[in-house]
Amino acid sequence: MSSGQIPAVSGDCIRVLLADDSVIVREGVKALLAREPDLEVVGEASEYDEVIAGIDRLQPHVLVTDIRMPPAFQREGIDAAREVRLRQPGTGVVILSQYAEPGYAISLLGAEGSGWAYLLKDRVADGDQLAHAVRRVATGRSMLDPIIVSALEAPVAGDSAGLDQSQHELLHLVAQGTPIKAIALARATTPAAVADEIEQLFLELARGASAGAEESLRLLRLLHQAIVEREEQGEALSRFLPGGIAERLRNDGARIGETAKLVVTVLMSDVRGYCGIAEQSDSARLAAQLNEHRARMSSAILEHGGTVMQFAGDAVLAVFGAPEAQDDHAVRALGGAQGMLDRQSTLNDRWLATDLPPFGLGIGLSTGEVAAALLGSDERLEYSIVGDTVNLAHRLQAKASGGEIVASEATRDLLPGSLEAVPLPPEIVKGRQTPVLAYRLGGSADDVASLS
Repeated sequence: MSSGQIPAVSGDCIRVLLADDSVIVREGVKALLAREPDLEVVGEASEYDEVIAGIDRLQPHVLVTDIRMPPAFQREGIDAAREVRLRQPGTGVVILSQYAEPGYAISLLGAEGSGWAYLLKDRVADGDQLAHAVRRVATGRSMLDPIIVSALEAPVAGDSAGLDQSQHELLHLVAQGTPIKAIALARATTPAAVADEIEQLFLELARGASAGAEESLRLLRLLHQAIVEREEQGEALSRFLPGGIAERLRNDGARIGETAKLVVTVLMSDVRGYCGIAEQSDSARLAAQLNEHRARMSSAILEHGGTVMQFAGDAVLAVFGAPEAQDDHAVRALGGAQGMLDRQSTLNDRWLATDLPPFGLGIGLSTGEVAAALLGSDERLEYSIVGDTVNLAHRLQAKASGGEIVASEATRDLLPGSLEAVPLPPEIVKGRQTPVLAYRLGGSADDVASLS
């Protein structure tokens, strides 16, 4: 996969890149993290360029960074973190700051989405706060320093003695930045009911807020809106998932973490030369292109009964044959892949007519056994597949040029013999001891449709 790949958190440890221009600070933070058996500092950086180089080379799961670093000592840490998220969208970020400014922290967390934490540098040694923040952002959650939470909560709580215990608890959860769904789960109610409770709480606070509490109340509202928008963005992807997963989330919540072994075909796509396109493109126009690309790719996958597992920048991961078994998963995967290429070709024609860069899409297909499960916590759940079959799909897509589909031998064996398939030279790929046999698949959309 290109630099848009999301680093997968292993079951053994979370890999951390540490960035600060002070050697003393780096050594102190490194010593704190070294006490945790599940955390590993894999690299250090003292300036912007070193952060970017370290991310590309080491692909950590989490970046822990100061805000101000060389060369200008302004916002290099923030700028580097944003660039990291463009290159590796799944990377968690922990910002270490000297400033207990709630407005700045909220605007950062609200604008940048999930997987960000904002901690005060002089308090990272308190308890296990830093380790807790690293673990949270590594799994896509966010966190505010407790001091900032108190700064948000205290003025309005102190000015509103009429709040009952339930309202005080709700106020604290909002000030922490707790997702609406997690609050609903903790309070045994629905997200809609929690949102209504929060709005009623804010109205009550607003009626009695003194001048000193108004700013804190405004920031709480801002944080609440950021939480809502973040969850709505998450729902956008869930709309692409087949009903089988939604049904399991509703009915099988007690079995979260239970693993099932399935034989499936994994599809992985990637845009050739995306980093170069990103360098030359206006970011807003590129974001619109990427959004349109994802929508079209998801449509093609769903049309053939596939499951969109993950978007990682310009890459798409999908599976055919899960969560519900499909005897013809390989044929479906090929149909989905060809549909993706056809839709992207149509998009490219339209983009070129308006001077937008085209996307050259390479796709890999791999068939075999995977372990599938609903994984996560009360705050975040996702349907995941793991195994060598997933890794091989990643390797095969890297062998596909723009507009091509490359499939494993196991995938080819499940497709009709009449399909055009050009064998590629056997090759040793990373993580395998024996040469991999792969085929470049040909044929039009009509040819593929005739296989179904």
